[in-house]
Amino acid sequence: MSVKAIQGFLKLEAASGIILMIAAVVAIVLANSPLNIYYDLLLQTPVVLAVGSFEIAKPMLLWINDGLMALFFFLVGLELKREFLEGDLSEPGQVALPAVEAVGGMAIPALVYVALNYQEPDALNGWAIPTATDIAFALGILAMVGSKVPLQLKIFLTSLAIFDDLGAIIVIALFYTDQLSVTSLVVSAVVLVILTILSKRGVKDTAPYIFFGVVLWVAVLKSGVHATLAGVALAMFIPIKGREGEPSPLKSLEHNLHSMVAFIILPIFAFANAGVNLFGVGIEDVMSPVPLGIILGLFVGKQLGVFGFCFIAIKAGLVKLPENVNWTLLYGAALLSGVGFTMSLFIGSLAFEQSGVNLIYQDRLGIIIGSILSGTIGYLVIKNGVKDLKS
Repeated sequence: MSVKAIQGFLKLEAASGIILMIAAVVAIVLANSPLNIYYDLLLQTPVVLAVGSFEIAKPMLLWINDGLMALFFFLVGLELKREFLEGDLSEPGQVALPAVEAVGGMAIPALVYVALNYQEPDALNGWAIPTATDIAFALGILAMVGSKVPLQLKIFLTSLAIFDDLGAIIVIALFYTDQLSVTSLVVSAVVLVILTILSKRGVKDTAPYIFFGVVLWVAVLKSGVHATLAGVALAMFIPIKGREGEPSPLKSLEHNLHSMVAFIILPIFAFANAGVNLFGVGIEDVMSPVPLGIILGLFVGKQLGVFGFCFIAIKAGLVKLPENVNWTLLYGAALLSGVGFTMSLFIGSLAFEQSGVNLIYQDRLGIIIGSILSGTIGYLVIKNGVKDLKS
């Protein structure tokens, strides 16, 4: 990917992050105003899709979380495939540093959360919530620092988030599934075989892939495996090389989807999931194990995991500090990786959707506070680091 293309991508992500912030603030304002009843009614509005005797009936909130977010994960899958085949992550040397940090950035926050919640089985199910990074939010905060932030720092943070997303996909697939339907799993397997045949036969037209991708989404939705994983699976079959003289099908889809996901789907998700009623919230609510585990996981665990693993790897000579990036900036990026928000909210909805409203409320409270702390301190550290870089 050219420098110009990278800069364009980062500007899009930064703008998306700012819109995400606005959507989240609007949701919180509505949830704490007399309009909160209408906000809740909107999210619980039943939406039914029926073909003959077959139907999918879900409230609006679950259509957003299971349906729209499948498109988000489809885009993530497309980006992962492109990056590993011919992007910045196709070179082993480029992979090492963000991969090392992603391991630390997922393991340490999870351990922090578990240390505070190991005695409660329902609460323990949320161990993966503080392991996520919201790249759009993080880049939006970086954009507020100004144009003096080195491009290498933005690329580093984006690469870290890519590995974070990959880790989240694996976590969702392995740990957040319901009771499985054998029939639906068989249908899913058949569709995957068909997609494999299309890929092996060199089919370049995306229409058949999208058609069977929709069938796959429905089958996975009914199977008990989370439906968003259908988006990732479909992306792996989209051909990266087009017919001679024609653009890449994968890159074309990625380009066409990016703005819709960044400016429509993710803000809608944030609006639907960030509405926390803060009326009557006291210090005892914040200090209870679930929100405290998330807050400390995001704000303390993320910076310890990312910066600590990075420091050890660089000092051991395994990897190098990115060009034009000093230790202060790297620490600031580690702090920004604690802005979990979108992915944390999504994992939280999977972890606690069967455990009662109270845990979902607590998880949102922890995510918002932890993300605000990480974003605010990260912003200040990076602003100071940029000054040091100039001097």
